[in-house]
Amino acid sequence: MKFHQLDLNLLRVFDAVMAERNLTRAAARLHMTQPAVSHALKRLREALGEELFVRQAFGMKPTLHAEALWPEVRAALTRLQAVLVPGAYEPQREEFTFRIAMADATAALLLPPLVAQLEASAALANVHVLPLTTRDPRALLEQGEADFALGYFPNAVAALQAQGALAMIHHHRLYDSEYVCVMRREHPLARGPLDLDSYCAAHHLLVSFSGRPHGFVDEALAAMNRSRRIVLTVNQFFTAGRVVAQSDLLTVLPASFVEATGYQHELAELVLPMPLSPVHVDMLWHLRHQGVSAQRWMRECLIEAARRAQIHQGPKPIAATIGA
Repeated sequence: MKFHQLDLNLLRVFDAVMAERNLTRAAARLHMTQPAVSHALKRLREALGEELFVRQAFGMKPTLHAEALWPEVRAALTRLQAVLVPGAYEPQREEFTFRIAMADATAALLLPPLVAQLEASAALANVHVLPLTTRDPRALLEQGEADFALGYFPNAVAALQAQGALAMIHHHRLYDSEYVCVMRREHPLARGPLDLDSYCAAHHLLVSFSGRPHGFVDEALAAMNRSRRIVLTVNQFFTAGRVVAQSDLLTVLPASFVEATGYQHELAELVLPMPLSPVHVDMLWHLRHQGVSAQRWMRECLIEAARRAQIHQGPKPIAATIGA
């Protein structure tokens, strides 16, 4: 291939198909017909001498060559767009819908300051909050089902960090918190401190987005040759707060969320009797949105919302939580 003979418009088609993984959606994005997109991909394949996509039942799967090529193409197109079309998103004049996947705990903390920002700036932005049912939201972002995913994604973030510059998903740390043991204030264990034997002997409530009957607390206990009895499993932190406030069950919640349950005056927070990793809440988004000014604006809004939330970094002193 001779570069001066390459039709650079083919790179725009390649970028759109990589982003959408679907010819129909890519064609709509480019205001082209699907046959025209297919023909452009054929020309690009012939020019490069490499297969770029494999057709599948539900779309187009990129080859390893395409995956390696896309970050460079996307970065070049983004820089070119910034030079040729420097205009930024104007939230007061342009309506834009953002889809954000997050759990109720994260939403309860970040949505109030986010909405305050949108109202103060008279932005025409619409925010759709999608339920988060996984600890690995990369598929949601890759398939275009969400623009952002906010939450605790330790394995996904570790995988992205390992991929380095080749990662198709970007991430940004929003805030850190700690897990605490939560129970009703009149619970027999609420005076603390909480020891491991008492913790394991109690009955427990597990918050599980996926419905799995065990979680990271159980993994930590197993490493110590201990276990606990889980009486109830729910998929929302709000539900957990309400049930625990009205029962003798113990649960584990991010310390930053306890106040947002609305039951903070009925709950006691105690330091857990086993070590757990901190809660790192990250924002994830796909590379296809990296250079879109509206998406960049919302990323900045979410970062500011996390700052304004003034989330406390760990459990309150036991004396303060039980009113002593």
